[in-house]
Amino acid sequence: MDAATKRRHLAQLAEWRRAKYAEPELRHLFLELTLQCNERCLHCGSRCDVDRSPEVPTELLLDILADVKRRLDTRRTMLCITGGEPLLRRDFFELMERAAALGYPWGMTTNGTLITPEVAHELARCGMRTVSVSIDGLRESHDAFRCRPGSFDAAIEGTWNLLREGAFSSVQVTTVVNKWNIGELDALFAEFDKLPIDSWRLATIEPMGRALDHPDLMLDPDDVRRLFEFIRAKRAQGWPLTYGCCHFLGLDWEREVRDFYFLCSSGIYIASIMANGDIASCLDIERRPETIQGNVYRDDFVDVWNNRFGFMRRELADVDPRCASCSDRDFCAGGSWHSFDFDASRQRVCPHEAFGFAFAEDVGS
Repeated sequence: MDAATKRRHLAQLAEWRRAKYAEPELRHLFLELTLQCNERCLHCGSRCDVDRSPEVPTELLLDILADVKRRLDTRRTMLCITGGEPLLRRDFFELMERAAALGYPWGMTTNGTLITPEVAHELARCGMRTVSVSIDGLRESHDAFRCRPGSFDAAIEGTWNLLREGAFSSVQVTTVVNKWNIGELDALFAEFDKLPIDSWRLATIEPMGRALDHPDLMLDPDDVRRLFEFIRAKRAQGWPLTYGCCHFLGLDWEREVRDFYFLCSSGIYIASIMANGDIASCLDIERRPETIQGNVYRDDFVDVWNNRFGFMRRELADVDPRCASCSDRDFCAGGSWHSFDFDASRQRVCPHEAFGFAFAEDVGS
C-alpha cells in the first residue's frame, strides 16, 4: 500500500478516534482472575510473584457481568481472561462456565504449562473460543526468560493438547521478542510450523513492569527492523504472522506487519477488573492512583465505565511536549498508555527514537 493511501486512512482513523473518546464502547473486558503464577517471567507487566493472591469472588464477578449485560450493549463484548496464570484459580471452570451461560464469548491468555488433555476438554466444555499460549524463545531462552526449567516443553505440549481438542476458533502462540531470542526467529518459525496453530503473534519487549529491571533485554532499532522484515517476509508468503497492537509504526510499516492500523484503545474499547477488584483499562498500564478508576467492592462498574474513564479518553500527545511539533502526532496520538512514564510525563517508546523510524513527512507519497 502506498504512503498516500496510508496517510488518508490514518487521517480518517484519527478523526474517528477523537469522536470515540465521547462515545466509548466496551468491546474487551479483561478479568484478572488471580495474580498467582507458576512462572516468574522477566517481562511481566503485573510483576506476578505471589503464591497467594486476592481474588474477586465468583458471585460478585457474575453479578457484575449480568449487570453489564443489562445496561450496556454487549453484543460485541468479549471477556479476556488473564492473570497471573488464570488456571491457578480454584473455581476457574465454574466461573467461566457460568460466564459463558450469560452469553459472553471468552478467550484466555495462558503460559500453557497446565493444559493437559483433560484441561483442554474442560476449556471447550466451558465455552472458551480463543486462546493465546506464551512461548518466548527456544527451550533454553524460554525457560530462562520465564525462570522455570521445563516450561518450554510443557507449553508446547499444552498447545498440542488444545489443538487436538479441536474445539476452538483460534489457537495462537504469542512471543515477546527480546535480546535473548531475536536471533531465534527462523528456528522458532520452524518449531511452530510443526503446530497447526491459527496465528503467531510477535511483540517487542516493553519498558513496563518487571522488564524495567532488565534493560539489557530491550531491542535496539536494528533489532526491531530485523523483526519487522521477518514478519513482512513471512506474511508475503501467506503465513499467519502478525505484530502486536503496541505502538504506531510509521508509514513504512503500518499495515505491513499487521492487518490493522495502530490504535491504543485503552478507555475506548478496553476495561479490566483486577484481582484486587480495582477497575482500570489495559492491564499492562502502570498501576497507580490516576490509572485506577474505581473498585468493584465500592463502585458500580457500569457507572465507572461511563463516567470515570475521562482520564484516558484523550491523547497522550497533549501531555508529552515532544509530540507538539511531530508530523506523526495525529496518527500516533502520543503512543500507547502502557509504555507511558507518568512521573516524567513522557512516552518511553517513541517510534522515531526507540525504533529509528522515519517521520511521515520524510516518507514519499
